[in-house]
Amino acid sequence: MSLNLVRKFRYNFRTFLWSLIRMFLFLTSTTNSLLMVQRRSRLRVVDNSPLGKQAMLEGKPPRMIHVCYSRMRHGFLGDKVLVTIKGQMKHAIIVGTVQEQRAFTPRYDSNNIVLLDEQGNPLGTRILTPIPNRLRGKGQEMSKLIAIGTKFV
Repeated sequence: MSLNLVRKFRYNFRTFLWSLIRMFLFLTSTTNSLLMVQRRSRLRVVDNSPLGKQAMLEGKPPRMIHVCYSRMRHGFLGDKVLVTIKGQMKHAIIVGTVQEQRAFTPRYDSNNIVLLDEQGNPLGTRILTPIPNRLRGKGQEMSKLIAIGTKFV
């Protein structure tokens, strides 16, 4: 009876020690990070619109509120989203995500968006980062973005 208690104590103590070593040695979280664009995710404006430039210079990036025309709570490449930027609500299109993509679609270091006006036209005149080629097949809504894009990956 006491031998089982000793074994159980050793096992629990050993797992406790390994968790402490992992915590102090690696100083990283053991949970997976969230890589999707979801509600309240901070985004990066990659066009040259004055509103986007000013928000990024002030260090107050836009945050996502809602994914338009979708039941999903997460935004993916090419989705139209509603964002707040400098106290205003604007529509935007996601042109790059940190999330793992399928084959031949690039993965970015940040979640990138292009701001749109009420009619669906881009607010800026240039997109400053490369755009995935996969957006070319998304339909007429993306044709305006493709026209102002300078680089494609």
